[in-house]
Amino acid sequence: MNATLDCIVRHPLKAIGREELSRTILTRGQWLPMDRVWAVAHERSKLDQGWVPKANFLRGVTEPKLMAIACVWNESLNRLTLVHPKAGQISICPDSEADTSLLLDWLSHIWPEDLPQPTGIYRAADANLTDTPDPWISINSLASNHDLSQRLGQNLSIHRWRGNLWIEGLTPWEEKSWVGKDIQVGEAVLRVQCEITRCKATMANPDTGRRDVDTLGALQALGHQEFGVYAEVIRDGEIVAGDAVEVAT
Repeated sequence: MNATLDCIVRHPLKAIGREELSRTILTRGQWLPMDRVWAVAHERSKLDQGWVPKANFLRGVTEPKLMAIACVWNESLNRLTLVHPKAGQISICPDSEADTSLLLDWLSHIWPEDLPQPTGIYRAADANLTDTPDPWISINSLASNHDLSQRLGQNLSIHRWRGNLWIEGLTPWEEKSWVGKDIQVGEAVLRVQCEITRCKATMANPDTGRRDVDTLGALQALGHQEFGVYAEVIRDGEIVAGDAVEVAT
């Protein structure tokens, strides 16, 4: 296998914005740094200070316009800048009560009135707000994305999949064989736990926020509904775009 880490993507505010990185440091038993730290709750949310299921938050599967948001996290200023083609740009401190009202107003340009309305920003006391309560990081293959693009006759942006680590140089769907194996990325080692079952959020174009292609139908034509794998960090280390990726022996 002659594979490399192509890029790293994090989503500080769950389902609302994405940011590409060239490097980060992974820690044993922890999520990707600054990934899904916060989420936006709605009128029907049931929150208990810890990790709660994704249905309690605004998500792209419910409103595809959210998929078109990009972001930049400024750690020194503790500020998150969000950009959307319709709503424009906003910069907030997610832990600020005053800035929460600014975010809710900004989201009103995107979020439909007939859905449960956003009520505030939620941060769990002891977990990141990924789709599972486990401290897992998603790993995805550019080759699998390219294969699906060819089957659909349309270039699919990697941001449809909201993944963390993107790998170049694999054969299509090779990552499906990684479950139960250890994968070394740069200095870090991750143990692959399971495949990721996908939902219709992936049908939305992250440039336009509109559903424009049947990604789930294309996956089901291959006999499954999975894309990418979840893995847990078992050895600390820095990872940098261009680092070698290999199955540990």
